[in-house]
Amino acid sequence: MNREARNGPHVLRWLLPAVAILAWLVIGGVGGPLIGQLASVQSNSQTSYLPGSAESTRAAELQKQFADSDTVPAVLVADRADDQPVAGADAEYLRSLSEWATGPGAVAQRGSPPITSDDGQAIEMVLPVDAADTADSVDALRTHISTTAPDGLRVLVSGPAGQAADLGVAFSGIDGLLLGVAGAVVFVILVIVYRSPLLPIFVLLSAVFALAGAGAVVYLLATSDVVTLNGQSQGILFILVFGAATDYALLLVSRFREELHLDGRRVPAVLRAWRGVLAPVAASAGTVILGVLCLMLSELNSNRSLGPIAAIGIAAAFAASMTFLPAVLALTGRAAFWPLRPAITGRSVRDAEDASGSERTGLWWTIARKVDAHHTAVWVVSALVLAVCAAFTPQLKASGIPQSDFFLTEVDSVDGQSVLSEHFPGGSGSPVLIFARQDAAAQVVDQVREVPGVAPGVSPVTQSGAPGGPPKVVDGRVQIQATLQSAADSGAAESAVRGIRDAVHAIPGADAVVGGTTATQLDTQDTAARDRNVVIPAVLVVVLAVLMLLLRAVVAPVLLLATVVLSYAATLGVGALVFNHVFHFPGADPTVPLFAFVFLVALGVDYNIFLMTRVREESARHGTREGVRRGLAVTGGVITSAGIVLAATFGALAVIPLIFLAQVAFLVAFGVLLDTIIVRSALVPALTLQIGDRVWWPSKLGRGGAGAHDDSPAAPGESARLQDS
Repeated sequence: MNREARNGPHVLRWLLPAVAILAWLVIGGVGGPLIGQLASVQSNSQTSYLPGSAESTRAAELQKQFADSDTVPAVLVADRADDQPVAGADAEYLRSLSEWATGPGAVAQRGSPPITSDDGQAIEMVLPVDAADTADSVDALRTHISTTAPDGLRVLVSGPAGQAADLGVAFSGIDGLLLGVAGAVVFVILVIVYRSPLLPIFVLLSAVFALAGAGAVVYLLATSDVVTLNGQSQGILFILVFGAATDYALLLVSRFREELHLDGRRVPAVLRAWRGVLAPVAASAGTVILGVLCLMLSELNSNRSLGPIAAIGIAAAFAASMTFLPAVLALTGRAAFWPLRPAITGRSVRDAEDASGSERTGLWWTIARKVDAHHTAVWVVSALVLAVCAAFTPQLKASGIPQSDFFLTEVDSVDGQSVLSEHFPGGSGSPVLIFARQDAAAQVVDQVREVPGVAPGVSPVTQSGAPGGPPKVVDGRVQIQATLQSAADSGAAESAVRGIRDAVHAIPGADAVVGGTTATQLDTQDTAARDRNVVIPAVLVVVLAVLMLLLRAVVAPVLLLATVVLSYAATLGVGALVFNHVFHFPGADPTVPLFAFVFLVALGVDYNIFLMTRVREESARHGTREGVRRGLAVTGGVITSAGIVLAATFGALAVIPLIFLAQVAFLVAFGVLLDTIIVRSALVPALTLQIGDRVWWPSKLGRGGAGAHDDSPAAPGESARLQDS
């Protein structure tokens, strides 16, 4: 068979790659603009995170029946510096501000009159703003205040509307800043890894096209109300796509460089490399996809929607890495590695090793030999180190944090809440809302007044809105408002809401429903705790099943999963120490451990898949001991590079000034490095060597089957043929 027949028609060698590249250019052209529009379809309201069965969600639906329109309260609070008392003119300014806000071009509806605190040092006023235009309304208020406020008077827009606007500002950096930081970090790392200016560009283009494809699909699903997109989901989507696409690219390019040594022919080398990495990369992507889809078992809408959003991102990263990047490499060949092009030796790197062992030099061959020689000490010491770190896990305070602690920078909504808590009852502007049957309303009011932590003034909402009038009745229900003595986002406020619920639920015939800001936060934390107990076991089962199918064994998958779980526990332990004693965080959201688990287990298993599939491939030819040494030596550099890239991309999440994303960024970045450096490089290989052939039980390889102990050198080119078979 002549060369042309072996390689296919010459035209197909450039036409098919060109078509693939063109297809991704079209995807990028269509999906790129939609990435910039994702912010317009976000829903960052905490109420929208909850399931319909949550009590605060039912209360929010009832509240809409009592309101003339869907509004969110903006709480304006004014004070003066140096504990100076506010004056009558300051109250008049707030009245004029209310008239401006409800006048022509209104940004708010008629609210409460200004109320001066008992100590005379602050003034409070509530203005309901349109829920659909919360951010724009708050921005207009703040802009107007900045140009009209009297000298020395500080007026802050706080409350639920102010916080929603500040969250929008925090997430506004996702499109530009987050992508810029992640892209720059990945580019620098890839230049160091490849020592080439071209390959990093090709890899980044692959990630960008994957993001465009994923973004287009997510945008269409969000606009069709199939998924709920919020700022944190969008940020995680960006990071996952960049990290996964780069990881898959590193594996493909590394194998491509190996194959180019054979004869330098780019198309056959791409095909052999593609076939060699397809199974582990597909298994890796499939594991992550199935792992994140377990989030669909969550009752929190924010978690449940992140599952398909993240899965779409991983699928896009896999598709781009396995189609666009091979097409580029097929057209560029050795030139992609310029100026350090791979030498043509007539045999692949592995063939050379099999023939003479002359290639067994370098850092990772040294590490592989050390691990082999001292495998018992290596796995015992590394396991002990992880266990010691894991012992600090109980110190992680993940029972929830006040909403005022969400931000890592100073924002008006937090400063305003501090002023309110200092001069007014802590729950001012964020009342507890109780909906009850009209004939039981009086009893409900009496019971709520007796609950510890409730401020005086519990009363039904009247028809006129003025105190003392007849209550407003809708479908036989009345709305009762209660102000809490503690800040609405505090632990004391949550205890008071639990007390209110216990009291009103016990009233026969009241059919009472309790909602409001504090109730929403409470239900979110309770639901998150439930989700953690359901999703984590589901992820473990799914990942274990995938590993068993991939490795065709039982012992090795159990071993891999156990090491990843130990690594996760160690990461939480280190995270607890860092959060408590270095950053002095007030605590963590209950979803932080869940997110860290899903990403660390799914992504951490990735590197073990990359390692163990290569180890199994080598073990089938040379036995388990030699297979471990070869697998660790050959994959060490590329997997470590992939881990560093993924850790750096997740670390980029910290540029968004929210404590939740900063904590997730640290845990995933640190956990990936821990898994890459200790678990995959030391613990797993050492344990595999300790167990020996039995690690592959019950497969034939685990029983010392044919080929399992064949240490004879392979003929040149045999390695490539084995990969192709």
